[in-house]
Amino acid sequence: MVLTLLLSLFLAHNTTPVQMTVILETVYMDGEVSEEIREETVTSMKDIWSKYKEWHLINMDDEQIVFQRYVDDLSPLTKAGYFGLTKDGTLSIFEGKPGESSRVIQSFFQIDVKKLESHEQEKLKKGISVRSKRNYKRVIEAYEPFGK
Repeated sequence: MVLTLLLSLFLAHNTTPVQMTVILETVYMDGEVSEEIREETVTSMKDIWSKYKEWHLINMDDEQIVFQRYVDDLSPLTKAGYFGLTKDGTLSIFEGKPGESSRVIQSFFQIDVKKLESHEQEKLKKGISVRSKRNYKRVIEAYEPFGK
């Protein structure tokens, strides 16, 4: 807070623009965080607050400003993923189709595979595309009763 005040006072009395790094963090509902880094010429704090009014100030010093926003949607990484089962039977989202990709993006709960009908087992083996927030929630809710 003190740094913010000092920087604001400095910029208010200094007519020379200051070069700063602006970091924009987007936090998605699935916990993924994307980061964009920009170099900005700052002439006044009023201009910066106005330009990023939809963002929340997280941190600020004399070299950089960090803003953050929350997005009530899945990250692009998760939307491109596939639901499937890990070797231990945990419902997970993979970066690619299960079997083709071993990289797990997100894990949920173990499933008692014996309780699943064979066609449900096959769907999870092949992978169920995440695509949307709605489909994400629907798949988790559908398999929750089979959790251990």
